[in-house]
Amino acid sequence: MNDRYARSKALFAEAQQLIPGGVNSPVRAFRGVGGTPIFFSRGEGAWLFDEDGHRYLDYVLSWGPLLLGHAHPAVVEAIAAQAARGTSFGAPTARETELAALVIQLMPGLEQVRFVNSGTEATMSALRLARAFTGREKILKFSGCYHGHADMLLVQAGSGVATLGLPDSPGVTKGAAANTLTAEYNDLEAVRQIFTAEGEQIAAVIVEPIAANMGFVLPEPGFLEGLQAIAHQYGALLILDEVMTGFRVSPGGAQGLWGLTPDLTCLGKVIGGGLPVGAYAGRREILQLVAPAGPMYQAGTLSGNPLAMAAGLATLRAAFDNGGAPFAAAEASARRLADGIRQLGEEAGVPLQVGQVGTMFGFYFLTQPGVRVTSYAEAKRWVDPSRYARFFWALCERGVYLAPSQFEAGFVSTAHTPEAIDQTLAAMREALRA
Repeated sequence: MNDRYARSKALFAEAQQLIPGGVNSPVRAFRGVGGTPIFFSRGEGAWLFDEDGHRYLDYVLSWGPLLLGHAHPAVVEAIAAQAARGTSFGAPTARETELAALVIQLMPGLEQVRFVNSGTEATMSALRLARAFTGREKILKFSGCYHGHADMLLVQAGSGVATLGLPDSPGVTKGAAANTLTAEYNDLEAVRQIFTAEGEQIAAVIVEPIAANMGFVLPEPGFLEGLQAIAHQYGALLILDEVMTGFRVSPGGAQGLWGLTPDLTCLGKVIGGGLPVGAYAGRREILQLVAPAGPMYQAGTLSGNPLAMAAGLATLRAAFDNGGAPFAAAEASARRLADGIRQLGEEAGVPLQVGQVGTMFGFYFLTQPGVRVTSYAEAKRWVDPSRYARFFWALCERGVYLAPSQFEAGFVSTAHTPEAIDQTLAAMREALRA
């Protein structure tokens, strides 16, 4: 690091004395790219501004929630208006029902929604509910898929764990992980074998429809449909973790885009418009087991808090009202960006794997041409994080901010104009040459 980031360097040194590792979520420590984390002071539209006075076109967008970009006027107004009326009541509000109705309207197959405070809470609660509904104890997840930091889910969890090179996590007991089975993403045959051996004990399969915590890995044709069919054959539930993809890949999420019918869906990020939020949703007969309607207990002081509900309503309405033109424009920008990255790699002779769906995108620097990543095992084998790290810092110097890890997806907002995409691709061309 040089004096370009002097203020960030000083802030990080101070933070390390008071906060474990100097950050409140591991990937922010920049272990995946080296150097000192950049500290940011404000965001505006597609732009982030750091403590040293530099600005960046932002493709992290708070790891996905900011579908409208930073400080969108409609969201700011909604939050301010609600804050003036009160920030939390610990009691029901009309906004909760409004947002639930809008989520159900946009996303097919949902009949009821329970709001919580984070994606981790959503997945943890959905799995407890699946166990309550089926009377079974085991769950199946996929290597490299991250579903939050609940004990039973920190098994082959990808993302920050992959970036830090940690096996899973100390503090997770063998008992907590004993009922968690794992398979490789996109490997239906492995799933069949697991169900053949233990299907009568499996309560649910949980999966990211796009594996966006091992980079950006799309489902192979038929994988998600096959997963659904196998789960239902054995009486298990299918849980789609759409915390990241929900309202990002299409107005109806991945399940709307690909015609899936999961039993439960986990949501977060976009539905809070940048404020802490999560939700689990699905069929009425399953959700009716949740207290106080049923015996499965789950609660939260700030669940459904009015600030998050107001921000979520403002975000979804601004993105999808009037035929969804703002979302369509953001999707077009993401497609243009991904196509441009692919072309730049070809021009520079740099082997890349590039993917994009809706307003999400991702790319890998590959160790050799001709290989293709479809699973976590292949990502660990074929991906070159060191080259990504050099590219990351070269882009920062040119005013473009990507995720500080090769194993994270990128996001585009409605604030990313065609001019912003042009500027980004120009910076990427220079960075690849550098």
